Amino acid sequence: MSKQVVVIGAGFAGLSAAAYLAKAGRKVIVVEKNADPGGRARKREEGGFVFDRGPSWYWMPDVFEAFFRDFGQRPADHYDLKRLDPSYAVHFGPDDRLEVPASMDKLYALFESMEPGSSDKLAVFLTEARRKYELAMGGMVRKPGLSPLELLELRTIPDMLRMHVFGSFSTHVRKYFSHPKLISLLEFPVLFLGATPQDTPALFSLMNHADMALGTWYPMGGMGRVVDAMVRVATEQGVEIRTSTTVRHLEVKERRIRAVVTDQGDIACDEVVAATDYHHVEQQLLAAPYRSYPKSYWPSRVLAPAVLMFFIGVDRKLPNMHHHMLFFDEDLAAHAHEIYRDPKWPERPLFYASCTSVTDPHTAPPGMENLVVLIPIAPGLADGEAVRERYYQLVLERMERLTGTAVRPHVIHRSSCSVSDLEQEVNAYRGNAYGLANTLRQTAFMRPSIRSRRLANLYFAGQFTVPGPGVPPALISGDIVARRIIKDHHR
Repeated sequence: MSKQVVVIGAGFAGLSAAAYLAKAGRKVIVVEKNADPGGRARKREEGGFVFDRGPSWYWMPDVFEAFFRDFGQRPADHYDLKRLDPSYAVHFGPDDRLEVPASMDKLYALFESMEPGSSDKLAVFLTEARRKYELAMGGMVRKPGLSPLELLELRTIPDMLRMHVFGSFSTHVRKYFSHPKLISLLEFPVLFLGATPQDTPALFSLMNHADMALGTWYPMGGMGRVVDAMVRVATEQGVEIRTSTTVRHLEVKERRIRAVVTDQGDIACDEVVAATDYHHVEQQLLAAPYRSYPKSYWPSRVLAPAVLMFFIGVDRKLPNMHHHMLFFDEDLAAHAHEIYRDPKWPERPLFYASCTSVTDPHTAPPGMENLVVLIPIAPGLADGEAVRERYYQLVLERMERLTGTAVRPHVIHRSSCSVSDLEQEVNAYRGNAYGLANTLRQTAFMRPSIRSRRLANLYFAGQFTVPGPGVPPALISGDIVARRIIKDHHR
């Protein structure tokens, strides 16, 4: 009889782990507290509008291709991908917009027009970024993070030393460029890793390769189509997915979890993959003697930001809108200080907006537009309706001023999501949106372990453990933990 694995959480990491484990011959049951799979990436359909309620950037397409290839399939078997051009637009002020082209030749020309000599520097910078990407994706990113020796394979040591892997990303960028807008453009992708450019290792200039060379893509229908595709792959392998099933606690006997206790009954198990919030599993589902980390450990970690998001339906088409828009008309350093150093609601926040109906008219009723607006904020803030209303008016006024487009008079649908919603819906520790930040001291083996230190059959996947936050890392995380379980329990 095949061993039975229970996976807690049907987000990207959980679905990935489940599919790989089932392919390896395990009987797999996924339990998900919400009515639909997807975790933070569940889609939101309201009033005829379709919103990506979580991840909205499709980067690193090779990672998605590798996942589906492992099951004899392709992304094209499940959804249509479109490369965005421009990839995104950055607003620095009224009539001061920088559109990032998909063409590398046009990108070099853009840099040269803003800072003479920078096109040659960009070529050198991106060549190193590509090598870092190849180094990471060639094996380093798929290490289980159980020992520092994983980073010291002889073949990687010269590359790591040559490419300034462990310096500051911010310092690394400034060795090549001086124009503040180009620096902002190059620093932007690491914000997905949940830390400031100053606190992010220079290794992650690999994200610039992902951004500029590999491109920004969109799965028609939204990121929910990727979730649907992964559900299909998992169920084809024999995975059973039980939604609307809340885990109450984990029943332990002789250093092993014997059953996952849910509101729908107990589920016996040989192994458990916790692909939900790490803190919630340790502090809420396990008794104190079985926790790998004490309660005091978690406040000492650097969390990635929480968010305040608005989901907006507009009754007309909006000129001057792009699929992805960054509003960098305020000081990034000041906003970052209010997230990481002095946690409070920001005075002048930077923000991001997406308008997928520009690319995919099926995400809004005919002649209408959908908007998602996201403000990064410090985790754990009180997010009552008065605060949400204040920031709705603040960012919409700025968007209207910077794009020259009236939005608020035409809003016919509006909802929001922030700290308290993420705490309730996905058990997010302090309402974090992206898990644990990828700082130098929270990279690789210095992240929470994929394997419990106290229980022989409990494993973790997702954005708190290796490789880190983001959708592609979540897919990889599921693969890592599945291979570790198979190695540890092959008998």
